[in-house]
Amino acid sequence: MEEKRLSISRRKLLRAGGVAAALPLSSRLAWAQGYPDHAVRIMVGYAPGGGVDISARMIGQWLADRLGQPFIVENRPGAATNVATEAVVRAAPDGHTLLLVNAPNAINATLYGNLNYNFLRDIAPVAGLIRVALVMVVNPSFPARTVPEFIAYAKANPGKINFASGGRGGPDHMSGELFKMLAGVDMVHVPYRGLSPAQADLISGQVQVIFSTVPAAIELIKAGTLRALAVSSAARWDTLPDVKPMNEFVQDFEAYQWYGVGAPRGTPTAIVDRLNAEINAALADPKIRAKFADLGGAVLSGSPVDFGNFVVAETEKWGRVVTFSGAKGE
Repeated sequence: MEEKRLSISRRKLLRAGGVAAALPLSSRLAWAQGYPDHAVRIMVGYAPGGGVDISARMIGQWLADRLGQPFIVENRPGAATNVATEAVVRAAPDGHTLLLVNAPNAINATLYGNLNYNFLRDIAPVAGLIRVALVMVVNPSFPARTVPEFIAYAKANPGKINFASGGRGGPDHMSGELFKMLAGVDMVHVPYRGLSPAQADLISGQVQVIFSTVPAAIELIKAGTLRALAVSSAARWDTLPDVKPMNEFVQDFEAYQWYGVGAPRGTPTAIVDRLNAEINAALADPKIRAKFADLGGAVLSGSPVDFGNFVVAETEKWGRVVTFSGAKGE
């Protein structure tokens, strides 16, 4: 039933894009004349200081410099990004309210059964920003040094491995559920209020494994405090070149935290295209690329259609994992 609903949403998204593209070029260009004519808000579903917030401020400063109006980051934490997302859904579709989209938006489409919006229908894709790989880490005392050894141990000890996350429904939680689904192992999810306390309990041996974002774990890995078993990317990740990708051991495993920009449904195509062009110019700039690399990210450039297709695929993929896990939003 869920896959059917998401397929319908995909068709609506593509149909909406087709209608916008069919409008006369003169009308689309007229919409964008003078844009932006006042400050633009970029809504972020997290408190200041994390990777999502930093990315929003970086791209906001770039857009302000290029387009001549302030791009102001507005932090609206709450309900796993749903508060910020709904604020953008309800905003005027004139390009002056944008959403810093990230992986939980795709996950929440299935995790929450009572949302007041449909993410794929109500948020128009503007541009991708970056993808950030995750890494499977264990305490060095754990009796498995490789992914095959970990899987063998988990199958011999069903339900006895606790995998921690920074909260229910995040990419770290869902990556663990994806591993359970594809590797056929039984582990118990232990959600924490943030990744730092989860890592502290992993270091002390209270839990056995975490699927952490690479930036959050890399210093602990380099110090030998945690042992990396695999990265979640399709190929080796630049900042952990000696760690093999999970898909060498578990077929079809691939997972990321990712960031992008969205706008309210109905935002004029010419405005979306202008924002997309400016964001892609930022992603091609060596200084911006270097700053995103410092956040552990690889750029996710492309057209609005490219980003839209990526978001649809992520929403459908994580929908299957959420259904498998039985997880529900809080």
